[in-house]
Amino acid sequence: MYGCQQIKINPDSELKAILEFLCSESTKLANCGTYYVRQLFFKTGKIPSKFDLHRELGNNVHFGAMYSQAAQQCLTTVAESFKSYIGLLKGINKATVTQKPKLPGYRKGGLNLVTFPGQAIKLKDGKLRFPLGSKVKVWFGLDAFYISMPTNLTHKDIKEYRILPRNNDFYLELVYKIPDFKPIINVDNVLSMDHGLNNWRCPVLVTLVHLF
Repeated sequence: MYGCQQIKINPDSELKAILEFLCSESTKLANCGTYYVRQLFFKTGKIPSKFDLHRELGNNVHFGAMYSQAAQQCLTTVAESFKSYIGLLKGINKATVTQKPKLPGYRKGGLNLVTFPGQAIKLKDGKLRFPLGSKVKVWFGLDAFYISMPTNLTHKDIKEYRILPRNNDFYLELVYKIPDFKPIINVDNVLSMDHGLNNWRCPVLVTLVHLF
């Protein structure tokens, strides 16, 4: 089982500019991936796997603006949306789906979610270090940005970090694994009770017996 904690980020002007840039690059990369898959589907009736999509767009300028694993996750989401579309088409052929699905389209500008795997984020002096793409370091001289780590979670337990843009604000979502809960039962402290068979007689049944 996994839990998710959401924290509103209160960025200064510099961090806000970085987050806006990063999430806008995610939007542009998602649209590039969508364009590639749509064109392939129109021409061949097939869709690429997520690995094919990673490889085909690996040299894309928007891919290079993001940390590689974050860029791959962005394209994976695109691939999964088309995979779901194909699954619904098969459902129509099998008569298990009645409404024709709509081919996944483009994002109309705006900002898109950015997801980092847990192992990519380092913790230093209470700050989480989020790496940026190689192109960003060349363009702006930046290789990372930092966000405070919440004190109620343990860094090593975090499996995924998400930068979520919503309503002109930014949120950090931390996905962590919840340990399996195994209740400890002491059989010596178990209380049992014998209700007795006669105490469970149904009143309706008793009434029917009297009627007949």
